[in-house]
Amino acid sequence: MILVTGGAGFIGSNVVACLNEAGRTDVVVNDMLGKDGKWRNLGKRQIADFVPPAELGGWLKVRELEAVVHLGAISATTATDGDEIISANFRLSLALLDWCTKHRVPFIYSSSAATYGDRSSGFDDEWSSSALRQLRPMNLYGWSKHLFDQLVVDRFERKQPLPPQWVGLKFFNVFGPNEYHKDAMASVVCRVFDSAKAGQPVRLFKSYRAGIADGDQRRDFIYVEDVVSVILWLLRTPQVCGIYNVGTGQAGSFREMITAMFAALGQPANIEYIDMPPEIRDSYQYFTQGEIRNLRQAGYNAGFTPLADATERYVRDYLDRPDRYR
Repeated sequence: MILVTGGAGFIGSNVVACLNEAGRTDVVVNDMLGKDGKWRNLGKRQIADFVPPAELGGWLKVRELEAVVHLGAISATTATDGDEIISANFRLSLALLDWCTKHRVPFIYSSSAATYGDRSSGFDDEWSSSALRQLRPMNLYGWSKHLFDQLVVDRFERKQPLPPQWVGLKFFNVFGPNEYHKDAMASVVCRVFDSAKAGQPVRLFKSYRAGIADGDQRRDFIYVEDVVSVILWLLRTPQVCGIYNVGTGQAGSFREMITAMFAALGQPANIEYIDMPPEIRDSYQYFTQGEIRNLRQAGYNAGFTPLADATERYVRDYLDRPDRYR
């Protein structure tokens, strides 16, 4: 069996979908569903068990697993409850790491590009302890992920026991089907699609930096199918360990993404540029782009879907359909 924590969430449910499509039904989901329709992310899936977080420790005592894909976390960059974040994002990750170490089970976990903070010197995923100590996450979520990365690497450098495979993945700006429950944390194309289709303009921020046009603030947008492809490759490549960026290595602008969305609808781009709130102007990131050289050197040679193509696919296959779920 494969355990997917956060398996009813955005990336997790896409992992479950791909495992099902590969013929795997021995997938166990660990998550909380709540009352906001998150269950629909698994509405088309087949799983072997569903384990609530409070029961996971007891469940693990009597199970044998092929791998743990640990994607469960409080991922809101606006979270402010430090005790809750440490419990969910650090302590649970540590417990799973220790269990996988003891039972010799591969452990693939989600780190985050938020660990980099406002990285003016770039987003290189060199993961030695000395390199990690240079990072300054800007929010509680990024800090919690950074703490765990440091712990894992410290054990590695001290030659302390670790799982036979351990991999941390620093996801950049992932978008695609099953992100609908994320509300304000969903991708911009997901948030604006309905109003844009109804004829309303999409509002993007003006630029306050010389040489950067309005709406040309850039992110390393990566389609969720490409993220899952990396995870499944790792499951098939147990000799790979380390911490890796998972982005495309090619930043795209918000304007490009929204223009592609309108093109997929067969409409001209209807974009208005609005003032950025003064309180975020000084700290707003204008550019993120993951360096993926280490992932390539580890042997991952698949391509990444270009932003315009990924946006068109998302609109055509999901957002513009009555049933948007994968």
